[in-house]
This record gives sequence, C-alpha cells and structure tokens, in this order.
Amino acid sequence: MLAIGGIVCVFVMVFGSYVLAGGYLGPIIHHAPLELMCIFGAGVGAFLISNGATVTKQTLGSFGKIFKGPKWVAEDYRDLLCLLFLLTKTMKTKGAMVLESHIENPHESAIFTHYPKIMDDHFAIDLICDTLRMISMNLEDPHQVEGMLEKQLEKHHHEALAPSHAVQSLADGLPALGIVAAVLGVIKTMGSITAPVAVLGEMIGGALTGTFLGVFLAYGFVAPFAARLKSIEDEDFQFYRIIQEMLVAYLHGSAPQVSVEIGRGNVPSYIQPNFQELETALGEIPPEVTA
Repeated sequence: MLAIGGIVCVFVMVFGSYVLAGGYLGPIIHHAPLELMCIFGAGVGAFLISNGATVTKQTLGSFGKIFKGPKWVAEDYRDLLCLLFLLTKTMKTKGAMVLESHIENPHESAIFTHYPKIMDDHFAIDLICDTLRMISMNLEDPHQVEGMLEKQLEKHHHEALAPSHAVQSLADGLPALGIVAAVLGVIKTMGSITAPVAVLGEMIGGALTGTFLGVFLAYGFVAPFAARLKSIEDEDFQFYRIIQEMLVAYLHGSAPQVSVEIGRGNVPSYIQPNFQELETALGEIPPEVTA
C-alpha cells in the first residue's frame, strides 16, 4: 500500500504543482506517447543488451515484491527458530543417526513438513540439510563451517541482488535517453526553422517533454523501485543469516536453547519476537513433531 501511495503522491505533486502554476497538460499528453516510445524502447533494448535471460526473468518476476514487501514475515522467523531448535536438539539428545533420516528426506520428515513455507524455499532447506549433513560426517570445525556458509550466502545474495542492480542501471540511463529524445526533437525543429513561431514553440515543447519524462521516470519511479528491491532482498537475507548463526553457535558448543537465542538476535528488530513469545512458540510445537 505504501508503494501505491508513493506512486500517487509523485504524480499528484509533480503534475499538480505544474497545473497550479498555470501549466497545461495538453502538450505533455500529446507528445508523451512518442517520447516514451523512444525513451522506454531504448531503455528496454539497453536492458536486454546488458543483462542475460536469467536476470531478465528474475527482474520481471521481482516487481511484485515492490508491492508485497519481504517474503519472510514475523511468523516465518519464529518457525525458522523453532525448526532449527528442533534439529539441533535432536542431534544433541538423540545423535546424528536419528537426525540423518530427517535431513536426507526432508519432504518426509515430521520436523520439516511442519513448516511448509520454509519447505518451499529450496535454498533454505538445502542450506540447513547440507550443513547438518557435514556436521554429522564429523566436520566439526566451526570456523570451517562458518566460512563455507559465508561463501554460499554471499553467492546467493549476490544473485538475489541482480534484479535491483539491473533496474538501477536502467534508472541511471533514462535521463540520458530523455536527452536523446530531446535532441531528436531539436533536430526536427531545426529542420523546420522557417515555420511560424507557434509551430516552433510546440516542437520545442515536444523536445523538452522527452527530457522531462526521462528524468521524471528515472528519479520518480525506476530508481525508487531499484532501491526498494534491494532493501527487500537485504531484509530477506537475514532469514538465511539466522541459519548460519544458529548452526555455527551450536558447533561452538552452545546448547540448542542458547543457539536459538543467538538466532533470535538476528531477526529484524521490528518483527523480532521477544523471549516469552519464542518460548511460547517452542512450547506449542506438537508432540508428534518432537518425537
């Protein structure tokens, strides 16, 4: 809702101030279609040149995040903390052999399937299972595991940020493409230099519309979209960072209860559960899941 409100605010404030100052929207509306064709057409072409098919698909699929917000909400963070607590507690109390059946077949595990949204995230499940698998194979050097996880997280985050970088590059180029559209308008105007002043004025206005639209779209919409995408990916990244922090803490010898507190400390502040809320969530886990 905030994103939609922001879009409306940009339009109302920019064009409202223009109209209140005595301006007329007619010339802008008249010239906008062809100017947008030049600016956005060139922008899309440049976007396709600079980005591969994978990034293009990711970018198209990521625009919904601008309006939906981060993927992970407060309930998901509580579920993750509970899931990791159950896994580390199972390994601590029942041994790696019992845990092996869960990490080798997470889709058939009572622990994993109790948290369906996390199960749908392949990276999160692979990160948890692969790490626990290595721990069960006696790879118990916390620093080595932490380094391995850091590289995986860095790679995943780099790939997740590709759409925001691509959109930001488009935003950086739109003002210049607006100038290209304006220059073309000036060239057209110079070819009609003997025309009446009123005609020349309209043609120059059309050329300036290109400059206006390029700057307006770049800084009013496309650049904010890129910034929003980046902030969402940065926040969602914390979800995976909790996995690293909890498992490394467990390897350092922390009890599952301590590890889950370390993980809780990495939850974004505005949705971070307090100690009592987390204790309640852990206490509400069904017995068949903990068995």
